[in-house]
Amino acid sequence: MAADSPELQTLDMLARAQLASLTASISPQSLLLAWIDWCSHLAISPGKQAELVLRALEQATALARYQFDSIAHAETDSGRSPPVPPAQDRRFAAEPWQQWPFNVLHQSFLLQQRWWELATQGILGVERRHEAIVTFAARQWLDLCSPGNQLLTNPVVLQRTLQENGANLLRGLHYLIDDVTRTLTGQPPAGVENFVVGRDVAVTPGKVVLRNRLIELIQYAPTTDTVHPEPVVIVPAWIMKYYILDLSPHNSLVKYLVDQGYTVFCVSWKNPDADDRDLGMDDYLELGVAAALEAIGAIVGAAKVHATGYCLGGTLLAIAAAAMARDGDARLASLSLFTAQTDFSEPGELALFINESQVALLEAQMQRNGYLRADQMAGAFQMLRSYDLLWSRMVNEYLLGERRPINDLMAWNADATRMPARMHAQYLRRLYLGNDLSAGRYPVAGRPVSLGDIALSIFCVCTVSDHVAPWRSVYKLHRFTPAEITFVLTSGGHNAGIVSPPGHPRRQYQLRVRPAHGGTLPPDEWLAAAPSQGGSWWPAWLDWLRQRSGAPAAPPRTGAENFPAIVDAPGHYVRLR
Repeated sequence: MAADSPELQTLDMLARAQLASLTASISPQSLLLAWIDWCSHLAISPGKQAELVLRALEQATALARYQFDSIAHAETDSGRSPPVPPAQDRRFAAEPWQQWPFNVLHQSFLLQQRWWELATQGILGVERRHEAIVTFAARQWLDLCSPGNQLLTNPVVLQRTLQENGANLLRGLHYLIDDVTRTLTGQPPAGVENFVVGRDVAVTPGKVVLRNRLIELIQYAPTTDTVHPEPVVIVPAWIMKYYILDLSPHNSLVKYLVDQGYTVFCVSWKNPDADDRDLGMDDYLELGVAAALEAIGAIVGAAKVHATGYCLGGTLLAIAAAAMARDGDARLASLSLFTAQTDFSEPGELALFINESQVALLEAQMQRNGYLRADQMAGAFQMLRSYDLLWSRMVNEYLLGERRPINDLMAWNADATRMPARMHAQYLRRLYLGNDLSAGRYPVAGRPVSLGDIALSIFCVCTVSDHVAPWRSVYKLHRFTPAEITFVLTSGGHNAGIVSPPGHPRRQYQLRVRPAHGGTLPPDEWLAAAPSQGGSWWPAWLDWLRQRSGAPAAPPRTGAENFPAIVDAPGHYVRLR
């Protein structure tokens, strides 16, 4: 056997795939390298060590003083205000946490948390990526050990248990058994059955007018006598089912656009399986964006198209728009990008899961399966927001015995999709690791594309609490294109901030226009300068579209000779699991 034989390379891939199955697809080498970098540099930093010792003494003194003052206040019952704790955290805001000894217990935990934040950051010589990984890992372990997550150290749970004579724990045990059973048998979470696709969600009327190996294209039925001649095509992320933008009728962006006089098309991606392992990014461009535009052109004629992309779909659409500009293709009227990154140099905490070691591990596992499983991505997102998405839910359901009713957005979130091995590896390497798009190196049809070629007006939306596409990362689009950019920063997270219909309570957004070839403010200066407005950003986007649309006329036909209506919306692909 030759030293460079494919069999030996296959052996390496099999070994990595087996390792991935044992480590929840997390690279132990990546964690080990980060720990060695942090630990070895801390070992040669006597100043940092002294700082940590002094901080520990300060915190011990503060905790002792707080404990003494709390006991004295409880014994005297003088009516004076209780002592102010050294640290504050919303996880421990309930009144039982302010009573001794639980007030001292949670303060001890919070002070330890602050100490570890200091210990894992600001050490000379540690690579920024390694520092972020160690900080993240420390936070995960601390969250695991939080007194709020344990039965005997959570006074709210103990109080409820006494009040109900343990009935809450019995309900929690029932919920736990139900969840484990559903996970082992591949069933969706409880309550999802109340949100059936085509019956309760994704109910806006329409027809599938194109189906190929990768997509179904839905054309929605008009609800107004006239429509603007320029249709809107929506390209969602392939990591999600498209109906995030067509949930219930009251919060459907698709229905909102249709009711405001627009012809709307939406791409519905197929949920790939092992047979689709060789589909790559070029296929997503060709069978996705290009095929959709061809069908739309046959249906609406010469009218230009308002192209709209969400998350990964927005990134793909930006690549397509750059390629079309390079090739002189003028079919687009405008470009709207929702929480879509075009520069990946600082992609936020999600980058903790994307490095050479991690990608090699994923590639090996995907090579064996042919795809990346949906639960692998879901697990990564849960870790990014472990308290909100994991621990608080477990405490509420398994200890307090309270199961929160599922809503349409939660049901959609449980309806995740897989990703083909080749495409996902290309996406991670070319964009996250190589950052080829913003550098002008990303190839389409064998030639690189440049965001600087895009001259279309751009409407760019991002959200304040986005852990997937942080708004400062999205904002970097200003650096790479001279086009006019209307940049919107809205309240909420990656999904809830986008699904923000008019009338949604407590919503607000900031909007500012950078004219074509205009100067770009640094992000913090933009934040200070952009006026804040209450309510949903949807009407602002609608006004922006109208300014770039022609006078309304009769709606176009449904489908065309070469693109006949196949089935009713929502089609077949969205139902694949």
